[in-house]
Amino acid sequence: MVSFRKKKSSKNVDTTAPKDVDDAAAAPSPTEKAAAADDAREPEVTKAPIPSRPPQMEDIPDLLETMTTEKGEKSAAATKRIYELCDVGHKQNRVPMVCSRKYDVLTPLAQCLTQESGDGRHLACLALNNLSIPTENKRVMALGPSSSAVIGGLCKVIAEDKQESYLCCICLMNLSFLEASITTMLQHSPVPDGSDPIPPLDNPESQIRILEKLLKNAPAVPKSGSGKSEGVRWACGLIKNLAKSEENAALFGQTDIPKCVVGNIRNTTAPPSRWTSNSLEDFSLFVILNLAQWPVSRQALIDAGAIDVIRPIMAEGDLQGLKATMACAFLGAPWTDFPEGGSTAAASISELMTNIIEKKGKDGQYAYGVFKLYAATKAYRDLCYAANSADGDGGKSNTKVLAVPSAVALCLQVVSDLVLAADDEVNGGSKYVPDVKSAEYSAAAVTYMLPAILEASEPPRKSIQSEKACGEIATMLTQYANLAGTSSQGKESALESSEKIKAASGSARPILEISHEAWTQYRKREGQPLDQFLSQEKGIEVDESGPLDFLPCMNSESQCAIL
Repeated sequence: MVSFRKKKSSKNVDTTAPKDVDDAAAAPSPTEKAAAADDAREPEVTKAPIPSRPPQMEDIPDLLETMTTEKGEKSAAATKRIYELCDVGHKQNRVPMVCSRKYDVLTPLAQCLTQESGDGRHLACLALNNLSIPTENKRVMALGPSSSAVIGGLCKVIAEDKQESYLCCICLMNLSFLEASITTMLQHSPVPDGSDPIPPLDNPESQIRILEKLLKNAPAVPKSGSGKSEGVRWACGLIKNLAKSEENAALFGQTDIPKCVVGNIRNTTAPPSRWTSNSLEDFSLFVILNLAQWPVSRQALIDAGAIDVIRPIMAEGDLQGLKATMACAFLGAPWTDFPEGGSTAAASISELMTNIIEKKGKDGQYAYGVFKLYAATKAYRDLCYAANSADGDGGKSNTKVLAVPSAVALCLQVVSDLVLAADDEVNGGSKYVPDVKSAEYSAAAVTYMLPAILEASEPPRKSIQSEKACGEIATMLTQYANLAGTSSQGKESALESSEKIKAASGSARPILEISHEAWTQYRKREGQPLDQFLSQEKGIEVDESGPLDFLPCMNSESQCAIL
């Protein structure tokens, strides 16, 4: 999130945080000169009568009237006062200004965006940016009654390539951090009053076509810190958020935007180790990652040569390497493309899965919430598929890289937690309830790892522990397959694994044993019922007379005749 100060400062734009932060906490960044330049362009309005006291909230109705009825300096002066009421020194005013329902500041600010004079337009951009920071305001600005005017005004400035274009991209990006708004935002496709709606892809004035034009018209190597480069950079930040929706990804896949973001990575001269958070390269790789996970946009990236461009980045042992690794897995890169025989890919993605479940980030790389569990489990599933395909029939050398007991136990944990969450009669459960897709991908990962998981001990031997593990895991996977919300692919994968695991119960399976023990210890720590997945078949009791339940007259006063 980005906000703007009243005073001139080099800390207006935070380029280090992965999600909403305010400018007061922003660290110095490579864009601080550009941000300071924006403050330097803040208009001088000394010719207009300025009240001797600072603006107050009760001044807002009069200020809004001046903004909408006056022109030139008077209107700009009133807009400046509105901006001052929500600057970094007055954060407490931001939510009441938008959500109190006492006044409508959004529509007049949106109208200021259409002014030919740059003073009022620039100040309106600054005010809208600061107002777009609080979560409560995002919903009103992106989905409320004034949303069409706000989004339309911001898009108009971008389309006209005004000097405030990048501020408008930042504001739209701020609003897109509310995931509930991203599908609606990208559907913005204005038409004249009384006209029939036009699909976004068929309307050159739609938000998606305006963003596409901005990226396509950017120079191959934009000058760092220029208005054009800043517009492209923050537009990619906006697209990164919008691409989290599969519906939006389907639209992006039909534009040249995938080709443009791949080109941003291809044309950069900076090594990945020098990419800063929120840089053009960082945003572009995130866009590739988010689009790669959806089948509807994956082919567009493949056609743009994304795998060849991001393959070398996998060798980086940081956030960029993790993003490139996940993207390559989503795009179906062969197992031989992953560095060090796939070991670094397996370790980094399984660590990501663990961190998400434990609700923590990784110091110096990513915060909790940046990645979703369904994305991490899907990347691990796709890695397992690549390794399994490379092994071929009967092989297991590559899947053994992935089938470490901690990773296998983690996959079992995700599936079993969903099963427990779906059972209303179970007491105890997980602190992190996975989504249906995460469970499906985890079950599929187990299926692809089975050749290594079920590898017999050498020399072969019997094992009560392996027999117990086979029975309990097979029962759990069967219960998952029978859940109402399980997809046909998830059911097929789980039942296939269950049958193969049952058939393997006669011999010791070291990886399976250790994985089962780690999974059991997790359930103990969480206070989950340990008999949930035990077989319910109790057998038949007998005494010297035979099977007790076979004799209907047992313990009765009648005499039975055994013929």
